[in-house]
Amino acid sequence: MEHLESLNWTEDAPDVVHSVLLTVSELVTNAHVHAHSSAQLVLTWDGQCLHVSVADSDPGLPAPGEASEGAVSGRGLAIVDALADRWDAHAFHGGKTITACFHPPGRPDPHPDTDPAGSGHLRPHTSG
Repeated sequence: MEHLESLNWTEDAPDVVHSVLLTVSELVTNAHVHAHSSAQLVLTWDGQCLHVSVADSDPGLPAPGEASEGAVSGRGLAIVDALADRWDAHAFHGGKTITACFHPPGRPDPHPDTDPAGSGHLRPHTSG
């Protein structure tokens, strides 16, 4: 929360702050529940985007899908996709990192290279 306060988003963009906090919760929960792993959280501000990155020890990339109507889980990445300006997943030796990007209100997306379907996220890919 201190990181968000240092950006003045708690006063200027409370909805974005709530989206960031919910995204952190979803990504960390996914690491524990689906990857059966601990999670490492890193927040990075590059002047245009707040990057929320969560790494775990499962190299399997997430496959967003639709949860059935009665399911009690399976909506985490759909929530992240709805809240973040964009997100991406990268596999690496020994795990993966999922990163969601949040722009401050009123700024255009500096990374318009989203997937062709226009969902707002990049297609997950592996890197060596």
